Amino acid sequence: MEEVKRAISDEPFLADWYDVGEKYIKSKCGRISFSFAGLDRNIASIKSTGRILLCWVDEAEPVTDTAWQTLIPTLREEGSDWNAELWVTWNPRRKTAPVESRFRNSTDQLVKVAELNWRDNPKFPAKLERDRQRDLNERPDQYGHIWEGEYVTALTGAYYARSLTDARSQGRIGRVAADPLMTIRLFCDIGGTGAKADAFSIWAAQFIGKEIRVIDYYESVGQPIAAHLNWMRSKGYTPDKAQIWLPHDGSTQDKIHDVSYESALQAAGYVVTVVPNQGKGAAKMRIEAARRIFPSVWFTEATTSHGLEALGWYHEKRDDARGIGLGPDHDWSSHAADAFGLLAVCVEAIQSEGSGGKLKYPKMYNA
Repeated sequence: MEEVKRAISDEPFLADWYDVGEKYIKSKCGRISFSFAGLDRNIASIKSTGRILLCWVDEAEPVTDTAWQTLIPTLREEGSDWNAELWVTWNPRRKTAPVESRFRNSTDQLVKVAELNWRDNPKFPAKLERDRQRDLNERPDQYGHIWEGEYVTALTGAYYARSLTDARSQGRIGRVAADPLMTIRLFCDIGGTGAKADAFSIWAAQFIGKEIRVIDYYESVGQPIAAHLNWMRSKGYTPDKAQIWLPHDGSTQDKIHDVSYESALQAAGYVVTVVPNQGKGAAKMRIEAARRIFPSVWFTEATTSHGLEALGWYHEKRDDARGIGLGPDHDWSSHAADAFGLLAVCVEAIQSEGSGGKLKYPKMYNA
């Protein structure tokens, strides 16, 4: 509301058209009025509003698909040569955000897309230009998102923000060739097959000397084991070329299909290793292990982009009131991060495999 008020005050001719009060803005002719509402808690109030001719949704990146489904049918006014309009503005963060698929990538001829940025603003203030130059020099890993409309590659405060920035600057994210003679190792974070199941994630990697070459990433929600097997076969990750590592609950029966991932994958012919439960603090241990191995990791960007996006987003949940961390935030990114963490804690054990000894996994110790 304050931005609209400021825009009116900046253009003298608009002052003759609008009556601006403390909590309202309306045209002096009485035909136009502005109302302001959020799209989270009070979405129902918007649904009951009639005669909306123009709806502008600003900062639209976090708006859920459910909110769009409620809002859009509300904009139903139309005439012989006009219809109600929806304006949407946002700073991109995630390729998978509902606003991206619904509007930026829409094929509807009535959807018009324009990219606008700081350089398109004829009144771009000197103060913001100083801020822009400072971010360019001091925070290059964040500059593209903040100022150039790029997607977030590493969320500020994310566990792997610095690691990903270093990997990209050192050329370790790009095109990595798989060795046809080396075993492909598939590290998984398992999900269920129910409607609200967690995602099933897989990182495919090869160990070439001291290099860890991550060549593929897969994620699927609510699908049966057969769907994951089909993806493996389609990629050539067949039992004669690939081995599978599962977290400790890989031996647990699926609630719907009453079969464990371990037994099902073994029945498909794969060599399957279930990593023992690392105990209390395992999530933090996976994070530290992943940070340690990151300097040795190379990524094939074309086939791991969704996984890299998740690693860049994976961050700590904070209690801002007390200023303390509450451990990893369990959101859409945590499944990819957990699978990558499983890869990390297995590195030492896998590299010791050639010695002929039993695999030894890291253990947690109480401080």
